[in-house]
Amino acid sequence: MAEVCKGCGGGDALPFQFKMAFQPIVAINEQRIWGYEALVRGPNGESAHSVLSQLTKDQLYRFDQAARVMAIETAGRLFKDRQARLSINFMPNAVYEPQACIQKSLAAAHRSNFPPSNLMFEFTENERMTDPAHVEKIVHAYRRLGFMTALDDFGAGYAGLGLLARLQPDLIKVDMELLRDIHLSRSKQVIVAGIVSMARELQIKVLAEGVESEAEITVLRAAGIGLFQGYYFSKPGFMTLPDVPGYSSASSALAG
Repeated sequence: MAEVCKGCGGGDALPFQFKMAFQPIVAINEQRIWGYEALVRGPNGESAHSVLSQLTKDQLYRFDQAARVMAIETAGRLFKDRQARLSINFMPNAVYEPQACIQKSLAAAHRSNFPPSNLMFEFTENERMTDPAHVEKIVHAYRRLGFMTALDDFGAGYAGLGLLARLQPDLIKVDMELLRDIHLSRSKQVIVAGIVSMARELQIKVLAEGVESEAEITVLRAAGIGLFQGYYFSKPGFMTLPDVPGYSSASSALAG
């Protein structure tokens, strides 16, 4: 019988509603959609902040579980291509026991006929991690379950290179502040080239997030980045999957 997380289950219903938006992640060299990131929104498309600002400390666990389930169930209805990745943000400090806390997500994937192996969980450097050893335990548990893990906002936040060395996720998302107007900044170009080289040695994928211009993309492609996300390609679609002109859905050649 599957282990159940006592901290994640039960309790009162959340006193607010929320829904999801989806932003495409493209594999630019193959001109295909690699996956989508699920983003929290208010019930009428309001910003993520409008939802997260209502959270209290004792609601974190229930919200984290509910957001994962909603993302997976909504993707199950929307995704025509079952090979596309679904990237879900999670709160490392809102996971008691990885094997137990993931059970509701696995059940949602089963109900929605969504392949669990195509789930990717993002954790961000911008949330102070009170127990890095616990986060390391989560990453290792998710890897054993066949999920991808991603470090969001790399190059900003609290931990940086130390966290990368400790966790070695499958993918890093370079913070948009490092990428903004990179074509005009030699120092940014050198730093990003170093990140790409380091990630290649560690066999970690690199994604450029928040890209907004063709000039940025040209420099980043030359640096060796192939995965992109940002307004240049598409804004998030509220409870829908937005089209990306010129990019097809993920094919059977989808990279892992």
